Amino acid sequence: MNPKLTQEWQKQLCSLLGNVRLSLLFKASIHGYTGAAFHQKCDHQGPTVSVGYNSTGFVFGGYTSKDHDVVKLNQYIQDDKAFLFSLTGRNPVTYPVTYAQYAVKMLKTTGPYFGEDLMFMNANTATVISSPGNYYNFNAAEMHGNDLNLTECEVYKVEEGGIIEKPWRTILWKAENRNALMESVKLYKPMISTVGQVRVLLIGPVGAGKSSFFNSVNSIFRGHVTSQAISGSSGTSLTTQFRTYSVKAGRDGKPLPIILCDTMGMEEATGAGLDVDDISSILKGHVPDRYQFNPSVPLQADAHGLRQSVNLQDRIHCVVYVMDTCKVSIMSTKLEEKLAAIRRRVNLLGIPQLVLLTKVDEACPCVTDNLRNVYNSQYIKTKAQEVSGRLGVPMSCIVPVKNYSEELELDMSCDILLLSALIQMLRFADNYFDEVSDQEKHNQTK
Repeated sequence: MNPKLTQEWQKQLCSLLGNVRLSLLFKASIHGYTGAAFHQKCDHQGPTVSVGYNSTGFVFGGYTSKDHDVVKLNQYIQDDKAFLFSLTGRNPVTYPVTYAQYAVKMLKTTGPYFGEDLMFMNANTATVISSPGNYYNFNAAEMHGNDLNLTECEVYKVEEGGIIEKPWRTILWKAENRNALMESVKLYKPMISTVGQVRVLLIGPVGAGKSSFFNSVNSIFRGHVTSQAISGSSGTSLTTQFRTYSVKAGRDGKPLPIILCDTMGMEEATGAGLDVDDISSILKGHVPDRYQFNPSVPLQADAHGLRQSVNLQDRIHCVVYVMDTCKVSIMSTKLEEKLAAIRRRVNLLGIPQLVLLTKVDEACPCVTDNLRNVYNSQYIKTKAQEVSGRLGVPMSCIVPVKNYSEELELDMSCDILLLSALIQMLRFADNYFDEVSDQEKHNQTK
């Protein structure tokens, strides 16, 4: 679900609302031009911005700091902070509420309804009712060009995005720390002598940045930005094989003690993307490098090309869920259920789990301005807390990163975040090896 509101329009709105972030809750072209769909997605979400688009190119809407609530049917909601706006010109134009007690009205068969003046999705249709001068004063031609047919209607949650004085996690942004982290990765050795390299499985929705994470880590140790794994923007998974990527310490250097395993992206639809039933075979080490998946048919234990005999070094030692920070709030129920099903299977095998929050620079303006603000960003902390609650993992298992995407040169701050994530994966793998060793000792004493 991609927002129609451009970054420029978002900046205009944020200039009116202060240091905030906008998270897409509702998109009529996907969820439906109905009051029921609107209330299902947008009720009890706190402050929201509703945006309408028409065929003549006007972008307009309204803000309320109060909850939408269909239970308050036919009632008005008082809000002295509410206003209407138009983004069509170079600068946004606002129309504040004139009678705060009539700021927002709740109807079952419409979308957002501001006073008696501006109603989106009238009578469950893609149309607008415009009647200025009741509780908001605006010029209809100026606001929407008197074009009352919607080509899209979106509602965004407005979230605090400011800088907090004390960082919620401490990190040293210095070149010597970057070098120390690189050296720690190079010198790492698995705790069990029969295992030469830690195997980390990357799992996540399509476009979250799994392949880009490998490319970014590989770039650090190559000394320049590289792109070995297929990555990019697509509605479906660009990765169709199970791939195992070994990072080298320099162009001709020896492989590092970590293998990053990439697989198909998760998709909502049944028979598309990574199949939950395939996870167990991957975790147990039966799936070899370059194995071609068939999304419509789950793996069978005796499938051609699978390893029938495996040992500890073939298994997955740490699972990493890769999540796009910008899309945490709009994760679908089906996707959340798939992740929960995968987590249950990983838990059964006792494999440690970590979450990578990617695209933090796109998610928060203060992080866009300076990546070192990532742990001083209230918004990024809020997103990490949301992931913690939705996936059921502690905050200590959530690590924000920025992958290399459009850059041509390495950036020290970006490297430090990526390397810190890599170190956590190695530490979690150590936890797994501890458990394996303890189990072996337990079995020997029986």
